[in-house]
Amino acid sequence: MDNLKLILSKLGIGIALIVMIIGMSFASDAFLSANNIINILLQVSVICIIAVGMTYVILTGGIDLSVGSIVALSAVCLGLFTHAGIRWLGEDASDFAVLVVVLLSILGCVLVGALCGYVNGIIIVYGKVTSFIATLGMMGIARGLALTLSDGKTIYNFPDALRFLGNGRILVSDSFSIPVPVIIAILVVLVSFYVLTQTIFGRQIYALGGNREAVRLSGVNVDKLEVKTYVINGALAAVGAVILVGRLNAAQPIAGTGYELDAIAATVIGGTSLIGGFGSVIGTSVGALIMGVLQNGLTLLDVTSYLQRLIIGVVIILAVFLDQVRRGKVSIGRLKRIFFRE
Repeated sequence: MDNLKLILSKLGIGIALIVMIIGMSFASDAFLSANNIINILLQVSVICIIAVGMTYVILTGGIDLSVGSIVALSAVCLGLFTHAGIRWLGEDASDFAVLVVVLLSILGCVLVGALCGYVNGIIIVYGKVTSFIATLGMMGIARGLALTLSDGKTIYNFPDALRFLGNGRILVSDSFSIPVPVIIAILVVLVSFYVLTQTIFGRQIYALGGNREAVRLSGVNVDKLEVKTYVINGALAAVGAVILVGRLNAAQPIAGTGYELDAIAATVIGGTSLIGGFGSVIGTSVGALIMGVLQNGLTLLDVTSYLQRLIIGVVIILAVFLDQVRRGKVSIGRLKRIFFRE
């Protein structure tokens, strides 16, 4: 019985996804089509990448409300860097020179995201400001910078090399191809899974969320460790921005609005505990898929976007509640006595 409970606790979120897919396939004939499945994967790729970064932070017991704004600032910086580089090259620039500009611009974009995460970490760790307040402030700062740098305007028209990262496909067979954003998301998940489960750094992150003082007494610099998680989170938000700019062929200062809530939701639905110390990026990716399947299925069923947000909100609350039950913080027997007055 104990082994069965352990298996269910590990596979529960995956089982929920399978049940949801089966239910949606019965509700709509179009749901299980190859094009629709690829569309779901494409839609969740950006949120999945951002949510993986959020997992690092939440595993330490923190939270980051600024990732949506970091996406916007990183996207605007990517646009400015790319256009400035192409103007410097001139009209007769070779394809190779343009590719170099794109790669350097992407590097600059990721560094901007990492810098935002670094500032968050410094304020939280050394300024002793709670993560909620510090990242709430960064949300406004990053969004304001994005609007200021772009003068509130969208930056359009990017080279093919950049658009390929958002709209390109890798041909698997004559009749099947995988979108590049999906491949990038899978790579991010696999690399992060390895880092968190197979490296000392990853084990320290889990330990930090479980018992901070014990980690400190073991000789680990917990302050630097926590700052690193925010840097990773900011960098992955910028990676999401690169894909978003490539998909839209536009860098919008209003991009990423609400992404912080979607990333937190995917992480929590995936089983990562908000108090830290427990969770996985695999669970987070499944959580992102659940949100994508839910949104896609409800859209196919002509459910309004307003009602979709309501349903997703209920799912988030239910996920947190089940996490509390799993951790023994909530007793089902006690709830039954309260509601049914047994």
